[in-house]
Amino acid sequence: MSEISSAQRKELRSLAHHLDPVVLIGNRGIIDSVIESIDTALTAHELIKIRFNERKNEKKELTAEIAEATNAHIAGIIGHVAILYREHPKADKRRIKLKSS
Repeated sequence: MSEISSAQRKELRSLAHHLDPVVLIGNRGIIDSVIESIDTALTAHELIKIRFNERKNEKKELTAEIAEATNAHIAGIIGHVAILYREHPKADKRRIKLKSS
């Protein structure tokens, strides 16, 4: 998956503004079931928010770990919420069309 530009990250953050977090990170942190939930949500929605209820001091590192495990891009981290994007593998099911960089 190619990198996304800063303009594309900005576009994704604006698209994510109205979204509610679909996954919450708690005391147990990043476990296999959390990664599976995030992976499923990315396939279904392409753009998701993850809220850190716990481990807030580790959110940057954990977000990078999640992005790597799910092959997703980090669109941004705002407060205790991370925004992730992964293009749908099937072109006909893609909802988000990013502008070229």
